[in-house]
Amino acid sequence: MTPPSQARTRLRRTAPVWILFLIVAIGRTGLADAASIDLERLTLANARALMLERNRELRLARHAVESAAADVTIAGARPNPMLNAGASHIGPASGPDNSPLYKRMDASIGISQLFERGRKRELRVQAAEYAAAAVRGDGLEVERQQRLAVEQTYYDLVLAQERQRIAAETAALFDKTIDAAERRVKSGDLARADLARLSVDALRARNEVELARQERAKAQVSLAYLLGVESDAPRIEASETWPEVGASQTLVPIEQSIERRPDVQAAVARVQQANRNRDLAQSLRTRDVTAGVQFDRTPNDTVRNGVGFSVSVPLFTSYYYQGEIRRAESEFDAAQTSLERVRAAAMTEVAAATAVLTSTGERVRRFQQNLLTAASQASDAAEFAYTRGAIGVMDLLDARRQLYATRLEAVNAIADYARAYRAWIAATETVSGVQP
Repeated sequence: MTPPSQARTRLRRTAPVWILFLIVAIGRTGLADAASIDLERLTLANARALMLERNRELRLARHAVESAAADVTIAGARPNPMLNAGASHIGPASGPDNSPLYKRMDASIGISQLFERGRKRELRVQAAEYAAAAVRGDGLEVERQQRLAVEQTYYDLVLAQERQRIAAETAALFDKTIDAAERRVKSGDLARADLARLSVDALRARNEVELARQERAKAQVSLAYLLGVESDAPRIEASETWPEVGASQTLVPIEQSIERRPDVQAAVARVQQANRNRDLAQSLRTRDVTAGVQFDRTPNDTVRNGVGFSVSVPLFTSYYYQGEIRRAESEFDAAQTSLERVRAAAMTEVAAATAVLTSTGERVRRFQQNLLTAASQASDAAEFAYTRGAIGVMDLLDARRQLYATRLEAVNAIADYARAYRAWIAATETVSGVQP
């Protein structure tokens, strides 16, 4: 990639300060918005807003971005000059005209400056900028992962709420049937064995309600952790329903989607950083120069003042930076291999997400178009026939069990589709502005 110009470099060094002010301002606004969010009717959009404001992993990623911005400033700093001061020949002055109390001292003061050569400072700045770009990409990747976790956990809560509702409806239906059956037993129209069978299934239905309540509590706790509102976990209630099957699904070429993913862009930035570090290691063989100027004062029979100059350069007689160069070459090769690995993983993720989305969508359509209707009709027919005495209790229980199982399978299928849809959205998510 083309290295940034000096003007752009100076602009970027001042940019982190403004970014920090912007983050603080947005954070204060976000706190007010978060306080106004109704957790008892939590929408998916509000859940994302809470995640952006309070998620701990995101906050850690933002701290890393701030540190990387500081590293750019550190890399661009010029060497500070050195002030040298000294004294020598401290003692009584000799000679018949000098008092015994008179002391002699030769004094000197000087200043030296290191001048870096071989574009070392420029290469350090460019490497730090690419490192900061990689950290920004990591931060966006953390945000992508956390957003996906929030969305999928949100649908876990929706699923738990639906399962609890279905279980409660089934338990209520059994309660009504038990009441009617007890009256029939008293009138001699129904055997007590049939009432016992109904009672067993009614107890099972109540157990299913309790299990669904536990799953709901677990989903609330998991979502509350991601949103940073653990103390309010019991209040969280998902208010949205399932996404429409096939909604906003536009398949894009895998190659186009993965190149603009944050994890891939972060890996590309690290390759560029390693390349600049490799050039920087080679530049170590260019000798830096240290120049200095010194003022000397020598009191003797007469005071003598003098000015001197010095220049020093290192002599590469024992070591020529072979280790630094070899390590930089190895890190560059490792960065390229890591980029290949990230690209392959991203391509696999996109392909798998697309396949799962297609498969779960077809499964949901089968439930919505055929299975749920057939199971409902069979249950309604069994209920009608039982009230007329045309079938026995076992046939009624089989029909109810079949309907209950089908409803649970259908809601599980739509939950799988909702999670797969959000995973597909996250896998194909693209960003811009990561590279320096």
